[in-house]
Amino acid sequence: MITNTTINTQEFLQLYRGLYPFFRETWDREQVDALKEMRWRFLTGDAKADLTVGASPSGGDGRLVKKVSGAGDRGNEDKRLNDEEVWRLLLDMKTAAVLIHEIGLKQSTACAALLYWPVWKHGVPLIEVKKRFGAEVELLLKGLLNVNRFSDKKGAVESENYIKLLLSMAEDVRVVFIMIARQLQLMRDAKGLSAQGRLDLSVESIYLYAPLAHRLGLYSIKSELEDLSLKYTDRERYDYIAHKLNETKRSRDKYIEEFIKPVSKRLDKTGLKYEIKGRTKSIHSINNKLKKQKIEFESVYDLFAIRVILDSPAELEKAHCWQVYSVITDMYQPNPKRLKDWLSIPKSNGYESLHITVMGPESKWVEVQIRTRRMDEIAERGLAAHWKYKGVKEESTLDSWLASLRESLEDSGNDVNQKLTDFKLNLYDEEIFVFSPKGDLFKLPKGATVLDFGFAVHTNLGATCVSGRVNGKNVPIRYQLKSGDQVEINTSSNQTPKQDWLSFVVTSKARTKIRQLLKEEADKQVNIAKETLQRRMKNRKIEPDESLLMQLIKKLHYKTVTDFYADIASGKLDVNWVMDRYLEVESREGEGRDAYPTVSAEQFTLKTPVREESGGDELIIDQNLTGIDYRLAKCCNPIFGDEIFGFVSSQGIKIHRVTCPNAHDLFSRFGYRVIKARWSSPTGSSSYTIVLRVIGNDQLNIVTNLMSIISKEEGVQMRSISIDSNDGLFQGNISVTLANTSMLERLIKKLKVVKGVKSVERLN
Repeated sequence: MITNTTINTQEFLQLYRGLYPFFRETWDREQVDALKEMRWRFLTGDAKADLTVGASPSGGDGRLVKKVSGAGDRGNEDKRLNDEEVWRLLLDMKTAAVLIHEIGLKQSTACAALLYWPVWKHGVPLIEVKKRFGAEVELLLKGLLNVNRFSDKKGAVESENYIKLLLSMAEDVRVVFIMIARQLQLMRDAKGLSAQGRLDLSVESIYLYAPLAHRLGLYSIKSELEDLSLKYTDRERYDYIAHKLNETKRSRDKYIEEFIKPVSKRLDKTGLKYEIKGRTKSIHSINNKLKKQKIEFESVYDLFAIRVILDSPAELEKAHCWQVYSVITDMYQPNPKRLKDWLSIPKSNGYESLHITVMGPESKWVEVQIRTRRMDEIAERGLAAHWKYKGVKEESTLDSWLASLRESLEDSGNDVNQKLTDFKLNLYDEEIFVFSPKGDLFKLPKGATVLDFGFAVHTNLGATCVSGRVNGKNVPIRYQLKSGDQVEINTSSNQTPKQDWLSFVVTSKARTKIRQLLKEEADKQVNIAKETLQRRMKNRKIEPDESLLMQLIKKLHYKTVTDFYADIASGKLDVNWVMDRYLEVESREGEGRDAYPTVSAEQFTLKTPVREESGGDELIIDQNLTGIDYRLAKCCNPIFGDEIFGFVSSQGIKIHRVTCPNAHDLFSRFGYRVIKARWSSPTGSSSYTIVLRVIGNDQLNIVTNLMSIISKEEGVQMRSISIDSNDGLFQGNISVTLANTSMLERLIKKLKVVKGVKSVERLN
């Protein structure tokens, strides 16, 4: 529930002025009034609400603004409201604005975004929506309702409901766009949320919505979601990079100008119409580069890219792009390994561009992106821009991706976590392009094998694949393909899928089909083993008892009955040995029944089990759960008072700090394993060990002064100290135990004021 929401009249007016003319471009006055009336009727509960107002704020809309803002005659003053519906109204209006201005969608999609909440809360019936706005808006709203119906924000992401959520999103891609736009707006407005609320949104964004935006070509939205996630989860790191970018802006702009100036002179002579601009990389991508390459900010050479945008007719787009390529590479030495040609074969999300890296002034590598105005719009707005140029039904690459996603997620025999992993693989794939013997083109992810290609062509071809011929040479099924390869599959009727195939295939289609075929074969073998055991027991005059057989299976440490029969089928268990063990269980069971006398119901006394009381639990996991086993992660050593989250690992639940160096990787790759965690009380009772890194001038008594402060600090004990001195500076690691972050902050503050100390920081 959103409470105490500040509604700014000016903000509402600005949103309204942007939305009203947009709907009037294609809708008549009656339709626009119907949309306003539906939304207002739901907000006020007034079935007869009169909202037939014009676009002028001085007219009827002035009354609307006062009603929504609650500002009365005070005009533009802010008003504190305890009204979730008003907050929802502004959220939906902002979401619609994102869909229109930043993604470039049509009236029907924006209308669905505005009516979703009233329809969900049964304030507006779907049948009325269909009557007023048509079947298209109704279809989109049904998709949004499916998403909300299966979306359980409190449940684990790995639940079956989450799979259904992804499936419903895949029904119509515009539903995905609405969800991405809404998530973006929630992230933009997340400043006022609690730390836990921001963390929840950030994990959702980095795990699901940023990859979705990337896959759909919404690169600016993807970058903003990633940047905001970093800002909310590691503000110190975000501010550091932002500050560094701001510090170097002047020199960066000067370098870009120096690079562009001679290029512009040469391009002017060609007669091409163009625009050149520099683009700084996102904070999130710079942070990733710093972490992966383990370098300082000053060592990052590709902080920006130069973009050349051409105004070219459709039939001359490629020719003009290659002409610009020729001009730039004549002036600056290109790096042939960094040439990326997405003009000849665009990415499956519609992205078209020519990327080159050249040696610019001062011997610095500079990335140059060459594209046309149409390509640039598709690059910024992704597949949504195809409605403008082609129409959504002609976008076959999107349809094939959605079909592949649905096929993977709908496989009932697939492990849920594996489905999510395959889904993520599909989103972030780099692509290669290979050809069949007939010359048909196939797009596959980088690292795809001959076996992946076989399954891409047809399931039966993949299932019976024994080897391949790549460019006329025989290769094994594990052979990794490269762009431009011509591939032929060799098959055998005796070949069947093997378990180890899953260790090297990379496409979700191959993984899904292999698992299906392996499961079908395993089920067949299990049934044969079951029939064999029953027949052999009958031959030995043994009457099988299902409960005794289950006891035996449990005693043999099998988790499932299927595993038991699978081992019989494979020969790991001998049928005669199993029957002998069964007879032993049967014999002991019979002796047990004789040993204990029968007790009547009147004599029977129910013993109430004694519940062991656990000691005070400092952590609350997930939804108010205590007493759960957990460990504090060694990579970040959380202590009481830190902002934390839980992570379900193979060793149980581990507690990490939100600012843990591994946190972003856990959020983006394993978001479905992240669970809520919080401290159970305002102060801690346990002792935690942390290490402080102290750097200062190597002067007399400075170490003695530091130790004196630590020894006098109440509740703090020093465990160890190590000091290194070099060139007049000392660097020391001091290990201390304390109860919470308040004590830690107080201690750091006191250590920093010691004369000669330059910095004090907590180590992970």
